[in-house]
Amino acid sequence: MGLINPLYSVSGFVVGLLVGFTGVGGGSLMTPLLVLAFGIHPATAVGTDLLYAGLTKITGTAVHGFNGAIDWKVVRRLALGSVPAAAATLLALAHFGIDAKGTGATISTTLGFALLLTAAALVFRKWLLGRLAGFIERRADGEISALTTLLGATLGVLVSISSVGAGAIGVTALVLLYPKMPTVRVVGSDIAHAVPLTLVAGAGHWWIGSVDFGLLASLLIGSIPGIMIGSHFANRLPDRILRPVLAGTLALIGGRLVF
Repeated sequence: MGLINPLYSVSGFVVGLLVGFTGVGGGSLMTPLLVLAFGIHPATAVGTDLLYAGLTKITGTAVHGFNGAIDWKVVRRLALGSVPAAAATLLALAHFGIDAKGTGATISTTLGFALLLTAAALVFRKWLLGRLAGFIERRADGEISALTTLLGATLGVLVSISSVGAGAIGVTALVLLYPKMPTVRVVGSDIAHAVPLTLVAGAGHWWIGSVDFGLLASLLIGSIPGIMIGSHFANRLPDRILRPVLAGTLALIGGRLVF
């Protein structure tokens, strides 16, 4: 456990601003920054970010729940797949060892692919929804439930290894599976599902020794005011500018990690 590092706090503030502006999860931005810019071991970056995400999203879930903007049936369907998948993934990481060279490479590569998927979800979201809308409309409720649980399992693996996936990827998939659900309930349900997923995954990383609490505290000191400021000014920045810039940034970082 290290001491508070002002440089990490400044990074947390900048990432918090971007998260407030765009709504994309901090894992898509913070984890690669910690790995590429600060040279932190991928497992430590992922584990610390997961615990941070779980703690901060509790507040978001409380607000959305108070406003009735959470579909708990969808949350249960997602968690039915994500929690067991996260647990199994963490057991695999513990078995192979977080300090092993192959483990670090696997985490970095998975993180890169997750960032590329996130960038694609941001850019091609409308196209995907248009192309797959007819297929989803023909599915019975039981099939939708099974697909939702499968989505949860996929997110459980991605999030546990890379801390990325529950934001743009999860929301895009939920909009596709539940086209009649109001967007605010989709976002609220995604945030509510992220709490048990990230807490389980974060606790697992803590168990295997890949959480730095000094780093965690440093990030929180900067990111909390950053998110508040970014959220306040979000409506003043056009989405047509922010979304492509963010997607391009994620694609570049993802490509750097993969290749």
